[in-house]
Amino acid sequence: MADLTQTTYRVAGGYDIVIAEAGPADGTPVVFIHGSGPGASGASNFRGNIAAFVDAGFRVILPDLIGYGGSSKPEGLDYTLHLFTATLYDALRQHGVEQAHLVGNSLGGGIALLMTLDHPEFTARMVLMAPGCVAERESYFVMPGIAKMVSSFGGPDFSLAEQKRLITNLVHPDFAPAIPDALVEERFAVARTQPKDVLMRMRTPDLSPRLHEIAQPVFVLWGLNDEFCPEAHSRLFLDHCRDARAITFGRTGHWVQVERAAEFNAYAIDFLNA
Repeated sequence: MADLTQTTYRVAGGYDIVIAEAGPADGTPVVFIHGSGPGASGASNFRGNIAAFVDAGFRVILPDLIGYGGSSKPEGLDYTLHLFTATLYDALRQHGVEQAHLVGNSLGGGIALLMTLDHPEFTARMVLMAPGCVAERESYFVMPGIAKMVSSFGGPDFSLAEQKRLITNLVHPDFAPAIPDALVEERFAVARTQPKDVLMRMRTPDLSPRLHEIAQPVFVLWGLNDEFCPEAHSRLFLDHCRDARAITFGRTGHWVQVERAAEFNAYAIDFLNA
């Protein structure tokens, strides 16, 4: 994998946001925005994609969202979509990014959408993998994957085996045996530093009524067997965005960029180079 350099930025509210980077400094910036879940981070969510984008000449930027990775993990507050987006945008601007392509998975897709709505001049193109925040928050809680994510996270009994079970829930059963032990260990180390608030007090709006405002080209990729964000939501983008295209992968779960890494890399790079 390409070497990563890491920088920490103090943002509004006194929080620290960590940004890792790889690739040529003069390349077109591509910001990879990870999803939620115990142990999530920029590098762990996109490890199978970094080298391909660097080889394609992109400046790969991998932030850790507030509450995740190496960034600040405050307790006693609501983790709102605005909090995620505002702190990330602040850090990216400090990092010298004036405009970028945004690549977002799950919660990261919702953040990419809100950032584009709030700062339309910042986003060039968007690649979204099973993006959240396009339905009422409560509707996601009836999805079978959410029920399977009930765990001992945040307590003294949280274990490496439990971390592996949580990751396995994100992918189709066909892919589960390919989950590397190193990924489980990496996310477990992060999860042990996270407060329960990062999941229990997450607050996300339904942005679907505003999809018509997005003028940037949007590429949506979804796993047909996603148990967290229903694949049917891809139609929302096709129906309401001004310039959208979508691909659905069979026998694929919530992690298209992991489960279908080679295809995802090829499709996304081609789209961003258009």
